[in-house]
Amino acid sequence: MRHATAGFITLAAMLSAGPVLAEGKPLPAPSSNTTVQGELTITLDGDKPVCAPAELKLPANTNVELHIVSKANVPVTITAPGQFEKGHVLHADGSLIHVSSEKGYLVKANGQGVLKIRTMEAGAETYACTTTSNQKAPFEGKLILTPPAG
Repeated sequence: MRHATAGFITLAAMLSAGPVLAEGKPLPAPSSNTTVQGELTITLDGDKPVCAPAELKLPANTNVELHIVSKANVPVTITAPGQFEKGHVLHADGSLIHVSSEKGYLVKANGQGVLKIRTMEAGAETYACTTTSNQKAPFEGKLILTPPAG
């Protein structure tokens, strides 16, 4: 009976600590209390997706609501190194599905949704839009994260 009680206490401690260990390190506070709105539109040029704007400028370390509208009749995956990983995604809704690699979002054919993110630190990264038929030649744009005002 004593061993069963000790085992139960150990199991309870492990289960209660599990969520804390799985969450990882929280993000620092955003540089601004304001949530910035942005928009990304996806179209097709032949069978290749094109994302607009090609130069997506957002403030760094800021909460952003990115409205995504796809006019493509096929699913399109959006990727940006680091942006969709490590807690930078705050919420997603609509026709958006987080890909299993956590490196991007799949936008359903003719879908739309809102992706709430905390942008990374200031700098520039290549972002890409691709379909299953053109994975080796995706559309590439620039994600430019500027120092926040203030």
